[in-house]
Amino acid sequence: MEVYGVAIIPIVVGLVEVAKTGGLPNRFAPILALMLGILAGIFYLEPENVKEGVLKGVVVGLSSVGLYSATRNVVGKKQMNKNEEEKND
Repeated sequence: MEVYGVAIIPIVVGLVEVAKTGGLPNRFAPILALMLGILAGIFYLEPENVKEGVLKGVVVGLSSVGLYSATRNVVGKKQMNKNEEEKND
């Protein structure tokens, strides 16, 4: 995967967030991310080779799920620490 392919990961995260705002249940978000990643892999990253496109798409989809999860955990921990500091004051 070329460097420009990595830019698709936050795009997939954003599209999944838009879908969740539109009513997609949280439990289906990873499935949607994987599907969007596979589509991006087939049609954008490797349009001439479907097998490689699917493989790269799976990597993009799973990476986007991991990026979202990691960001949520970091933001959640910062908010928890802030709440604990406010309680201690």
